Amino acid sequence: MRRASFGTTSSWRDDPPSASKATRFPGGLFFIRRLHYLMVSQQKEVQMQDEAGSRGEERLDNDEFVPERGVRSEEKPPIFNLPTGILVALALICGIYATQAFLLSPALNQWVAVEFGFSPVRYLYPLDEQSLAWLWTPVSYSLLHGSFEHLAFNSLWLAAFGTPVCRRIGEVRFILFWVVSSVAAAALHAFVNWGEPSLMVGASGVISALMGAACRFAFGERQRSLARLSGWQPPLLSVGQALADRTVRVFIIVWFLGNIAIAFGVPMLGGGSASIAWDAHIGGFLLGFFGFAAFDPYTGRHTRA
Repeated sequence: MRRASFGTTSSWRDDPPSASKATRFPGGLFFIRRLHYLMVSQQKEVQMQDEAGSRGEERLDNDEFVPERGVRSEEKPPIFNLPTGILVALALICGIYATQAFLLSPALNQWVAVEFGFSPVRYLYPLDEQSLAWLWTPVSYSLLHGSFEHLAFNSLWLAAFGTPVCRRIGEVRFILFWVVSSVAAAALHAFVNWGEPSLMVGASGVISALMGAACRFAFGERQRSLARLSGWQPPLLSVGQALADRTVRVFIIVWFLGNIAIAFGVPMLGGGSASIAWDAHIGGFLLGFFGFAAFDPYTGRHTRA
């Protein structure tokens, strides 16, 4: 999540309306290890489901066997092992950035930043005396990025943490989750920075919500991992159960300590922290961790995915 001066006249491409450093999530090494674990688990899950499908046969009265799903060995694996919702989201944010970077003029880029980036100062003025930007910017800002580095970091985390969430809740619920978590991140940012003439862009508030949601089902003891690998979605952990799990506790502690450090101006991974909207990260994470049950179709039951 990136912040910038609201009234700047510089171009988005040459001097984007955000600080010069891209968003970096705290606890990078811990997250990278979790990313590797999640991606390997997802690959094993797909392989086990394919093997189970190829062995699924139905015996007839004449002792002939007919495969239930056809000959799976002839099917080609997908090029990208990501859900459709994640691929569409990545294509959208990358396409918007490419359009801004290569097709739009500096003046038009500045207009896009002001009209679609989120700014707390909008809400100091009567809503009927301004454009409707106050209505859509709590969501539209999450689709904009201020630099290629900013986009690359957010795309990486979106693929890592958005994949298990999207596979669990489906594309329609994922879109709704994106909208609600974006608004939650913007709301806390506005509360902390009320009236400031700054612009915020970036999907890291949503990604933080995905991280919080993943803590409720994607981490946990070995039995839950085996359930996922066998094609079953484990029931959603309660808040207490999630906090009782050591992996979840360590993840949350590292995550919050990193964002608190950013709030006090401590640079993370060699980058400046002044431009990072740590409050939006926290707003998104809290929504994802405490509110994910409202989006989860498997709440309270152990169901095959």
